Amino acid sequence: MRKHIVAGNWKMNKTFSEADDLLNDIMEKLESTTLDKNTQLIVCPPFPFLEMTSDDSDDSYFLVGAQNVSDQEVGAYTGEVSAAMLESLEIDYCIVGHSERRAYYHETDEIVARKVDQLLKHNLKPIVCCGEVLEEREAGKQCEVVRKQIEEGLFHLTEEQFSNVIIAYEPVWAIGTGKTATPDQAQEMHAFIRSLIAGKYGDAVAEETSILYGGSCKPSNAKELFANKDVDGGLIGGASLKAEDFIDIATAF
Repeated sequence: MRKHIVAGNWKMNKTFSEADDLLNDIMEKLESTTLDKNTQLIVCPPFPFLEMTSDDSDDSYFLVGAQNVSDQEVGAYTGEVSAAMLESLEIDYCIVGHSERRAYYHETDEIVARKVDQLLKHNLKPIVCCGEVLEEREAGKQCEVVRKQIEEGLFHLTEEQFSNVIIAYEPVWAIGTGKTATPDQAQEMHAFIRSLIAGKYGDAVAEETSILYGGSCKPSNAKELFANKDVDGGLIGGASLKAEDFIDIATAF
């Protein structure tokens, strides 16, 4: 049975003291909350807070993810953070291919593929984002766009490697806009992604792959979104910055 996953992407938010407060709030709420035994909670703070978050996770019920990683192993890459560095901090997951990285920093599917390789080499599980912008959705090209992102970013992997990958579908037009894909739209795309995986690796691998929804998921719509058979959780942005909202989403299964 594949995991239900709720991953909180804090993006570039919170000072050190604010991050400390939010982590304490999350831990406090988790102490009085019973998560489904198949639900995994992941917190993805900015790089400066990873060690603190990792330390806190030892005493709570969540795992830790980074928001990005270098596509290079080591060397003169000022400002970059390597997968080996993340591994040394005992980080569990890492987001790659987020729409903001693709749009603002011109990350291609080739770069995403190299980042995935680095993470797997260093025993981290990639959360790989894919999704279309509004113009592509309106032109009916969403499946074409997502197919290319997945094939070029992931389908070089062996079946064993791919079994460690989580996919997050993020309709870019629904991120930070207050718009949300309808449950039917989310299910349609998640089912399409699962069919791509089945075509490459077989039905058994496809059925074990967790596919998250990443477009303005919040407590008010999480239950309806997660009720779809191919929606296995969420990559949560703004709602992950409030402990109560984040935990409410995690209990929506």
